[in-house]
Amino acid sequence: MANSGTFRIGSRGSQLALWQANYIAARLREQGHNVEIEIIRTTGDAMQSVSFAQVGAKGMFTKEIEEALFDGRIDLAVHSLKDLPTTLAEPFALAAIPERADPRDAFLSAQHRSFSALPGGARVGTSSLRRQAQLKALRCDLEYVEFRGNVDTRLRKLAEGQVEAIILASAGLDRLGHAAQIRERFPALVMCPAAGQGALAIETRADDAATMRALQFLDDAATRFAVTAERAALAGLGGGCQVPIGIHCAATSEGRVIAGVVASPDGSSLLRAELEHQSDSSAEHLGEKLAKRLLEQGAERLLQASLP
Repeated sequence: MANSGTFRIGSRGSQLALWQANYIAARLREQGHNVEIEIIRTTGDAMQSVSFAQVGAKGMFTKEIEEALFDGRIDLAVHSLKDLPTTLAEPFALAAIPERADPRDAFLSAQHRSFSALPGGARVGTSSLRRQAQLKALRCDLEYVEFRGNVDTRLRKLAEGQVEAIILASAGLDRLGHAAQIRERFPALVMCPAAGQGALAIETRADDAATMRALQFLDDAATRFAVTAERAALAGLGGGCQVPIGIHCAATSEGRVIAGVVASPDGSSLLRAELEHQSDSSAEHLGEKLAKRLLEQGAERLLQASLP
């Protein structure tokens, strides 16, 4: 914690990132802490006109924030967990992972009530190779358009008719008050979400015990288990956030189930696997087993095809 007794939160400047930072700030203030938010511009923010595939996704939304954390200019960073690399650099730790929001992907359109109702040739905006590949496997008759920008920018482009539909994360739309614009939420078994989607990650310096203790109340054990399993599977497949991999771990009436999808970029090939959690296995082990199952089915060949 800062010498002044004030927690300094580092955040990107997008509307969604600031919602997330302000949410954590409010929770800390409820505990009696003073909190400030510092906006930090990242590589990903600076390169809005370049596709994710071209810029290289590793750390594109976190590098500059982690530098500020390492230098002591901030005490904690609030990220969308899916933006974080699967392995943190040694000086850092995930101090808390709050309860997850809806991890599903959402379909939005001004004219069409569902993805299946889109006419052939309709343009669908999404910047995610994971989404594009799974959507192409469902419908190869549509045109998939690279679509960057924050939530409001993408909604504006949709309203202007640049595309007939867009695909966004449900969690961000819910957090920003846009839930009413969602036409359809894809079931996770139809469109497998990104590892960690819908979850927030609060990152600190690993040696900052005081800040880590202060954040402990925010940690949700069920969410941490699920996303740890998802991130272990992603790591086992050698993937980052911009490869055609979906991983989702969810609670069921009988325990937990983890499912994974690996697709070729054009959607022509798609592998699925699903495992039930055994009570004696850790989250890491569950994720590693799923990755192994997908690799045994030939996932590596598909992932090689997605490399630039």
